[in-house]
Amino acid sequence: MTPTLRAALWMTGAIASFSAMAIAGRAVSHQLDTFELMLYRSCVGLIIVLCILFVHKRHDEITTVNAPLHLVRNLAHFAGQNLWFFALTAIPLAQVFALEFTSPLWVAALSPLVLGERLTMTRTMSAAVGFVGILIIAQPFSGTGISTGLGAAALSAVCFAFTAMFTRRLTRTETTLAILLWLTATQLLFGLIAAGYDADITLPSLVTAPWLVLIGCAGLLAHACLTTALSLAPASVVIPIDFTRLPLIALIGALFYDEPIGIALVLGASLIVIANLVNIRAEAANSAS
Repeated sequence: MTPTLRAALWMTGAIASFSAMAIAGRAVSHQLDTFELMLYRSCVGLIIVLCILFVHKRHDEITTVNAPLHLVRNLAHFAGQNLWFFALTAIPLAQVFALEFTSPLWVAALSPLVLGERLTMTRTMSAAVGFVGILIIAQPFSGTGISTGLGAAALSAVCFAFTAMFTRRLTRTETTLAILLWLTATQLLFGLIAAGYDADITLPSLVTAPWLVLIGCAGLLAHACLTTALSLAPASVVIPIDFTRLPLIALIGALFYDEPIGIALVLGASLIVIANLVNIRAEAANSAS
C-alpha cells in the first residue's frame, strides 16, 4: 500500500471523528453548556493521554520549557472550541464546517505577524477569496445581519488559526504526546474554572455520559489521524481529502436535522475550498523549489 493511500485511509478516520464529535456535541447541548462540554471532553482526553504516557513510559517528553506558549495556545483552542460547540447548536452543521475551513486562510494571513513568515501575493489573494466566501455564507447585508451562531463559527476559525500557528512553533521542540498532555490538562483547568465559577456544574447522566466519552475520544482520534496522515503525505494531498467533511456533514444535516442546503452555502463553501487549494498548491510549489 502506497503512503498516499495510507494517508487517505487515516483521513477517513479524521473525517469520521470530526463528524462524530459534531453530532455528539449537538446531542448533549440541551443538557450541558459549552464550558461543561469542554470540561468533560478534556477529562476523557487527559485520562487517555496519561494511560499512553504511563504504558509507554514516555515521561521524559514532558517538560515546562515552553509552558507559556502552551498556555497561550491552549487558551486560544479553548476559546475556539467553545465557540465551535455553541455554533453547532445555533446554525446548520454545514455552515459551521464551511466557516471552520477558513482557519488555514487565517493562518496564511496572520503568519507574518505571529511567525514572521513572508506574506505572499498568493496568500493575500487566497485570504481575500476566502473572506468573500464568508460574506456569501453569512450574508451580513441581508437586513438581519450576522447571527450569533455565524459570528461564533467565524471567530472559532480565527482561534483555531492561532492554535495552528502556536502548534507549528511548539512542534519544533515538542512531541505530539507532550502537546496533547498540555492541551488536555490546561483545558481541563480552564473548563473547571469557566463551568464552576457559579458552583453549578451539571453532572453527566446515563444519557449524556456515552456522548461525552465519544466527544473526548473523537477529539483525540481526529487529531491523531490528521497528524499521521500529514506524516505520510504532503498537505497538498491530505487537506483536500479533509474537505469531503463538508458535503458529508451537509448530507447528515439534511437527512437527520432537516437542514437546508442553499445556494449561498454551496457558493460560499466552494470559494473557501478553492482558496485553500490554491494556497496549499502554492505553498507546496515553494517548498519544492
